[in-house]
Amino acid sequence: MHELGTPQPTRRKPSFPISADLRAYLRRYKRERELPVTYERLRAFHEVIPLTDEKGKPTLWDTVIYDANEMSELNEALKEIYAWLKVDGDLSVVSHLYVDRVDFCTFGNSTPFRIRIVNAYNDNQDYFYVKQADASRVYGLELEHLLSPSRMQFMTHGNTLVEEHVAGIPGDMFIEKWLGRPDPKPIRVAKELVKFNERCFIRLLGDMRSYNFVFVITPDFEESQIRIRAMDFDQQSYDGRKNFYLPQFFKDNYPLVNFCTKHLHSETAHQYQREEQTLILQRASLASERLGLLLHDMARDPLAPIEKVHSLREGLAEHYHRKDYLRCESMGALIRENLESIRRDIGRPVVPELVPE
Repeated sequence: MHELGTPQPTRRKPSFPISADLRAYLRRYKRERELPVTYERLRAFHEVIPLTDEKGKPTLWDTVIYDANEMSELNEALKEIYAWLKVDGDLSVVSHLYVDRVDFCTFGNSTPFRIRIVNAYNDNQDYFYVKQADASRVYGLELEHLLSPSRMQFMTHGNTLVEEHVAGIPGDMFIEKWLGRPDPKPIRVAKELVKFNERCFIRLLGDMRSYNFVFVITPDFEESQIRIRAMDFDQQSYDGRKNFYLPQFFKDNYPLVNFCTKHLHSETAHQYQREEQTLILQRASLASERLGLLLHDMARDPLAPIEKVHSLREGLAEHYHRKDYLRCESMGALIRENLESIRRDIGRPVVPELVPE
């Protein structure tokens, strides 16, 4: 993995508007749509009721109540959004669904709404989120879609962003309740931690504390498989500190890091790191045109103060031993350079460094 150096909490990141170039990209790939409900419309609620968990403890969410005269129309509009998110707008297959609850969270930058959709026939439930559109978050979602093993469904409409729910066990809950279990097998968990760490670093997704990612456990015919998925993309390519893009350096994740070093030999960790680098390059190659357009637009977007870009490029230049980074003047250019660095390094012997306990 990588050398020690703990990142400290960052100040709240400003929201960046979606540029004309990024908007054109979103239209080209059918991410931008005319939606019947905007974020601002959802802000017009009349009452809030604190939402508690199954043990009666307060959560970070409030259930919001709208005017009774508006509820029927609003519910149908939210069902239509869900149809666009899941079945390309085919309303005929969502007639049996209903909006069970709308929750609002004031924690974090996006202050999202969470919509709970329920199937009237079997009570199966699903969620989606309505947030303020922010260019950083949109770039983060699209990079996840192109460079990770997971596809992301989201849409924009003006200043509104709609995201699918990323299902899984939140990282902090996994640490508390699952980390010591015999199943999933410890080596599988450690392997995925190395791979997730590498994915975040290469595509510059920051602030991956334990509550910002989930563990997805898939039973297999012998042993369960593990995948870690990011679920918060607010801190995409904003911070100037290299270690901010390495999940291993956050205090919340130390139990996972210690678990990883306990169960993985350094050579095995390097193997898994290389495996993920190779897969990222393969994904980038398959989506080369789309990724090229995205990074081109990203390079023209001021997603971070220039001093942060310069600080980060120096850290990356030292890490990869490549002065080419020092020519980069944007976060998009730095991601492109990261991809070039691993492309050059594949096949070279590299001594990995694991974080000690």
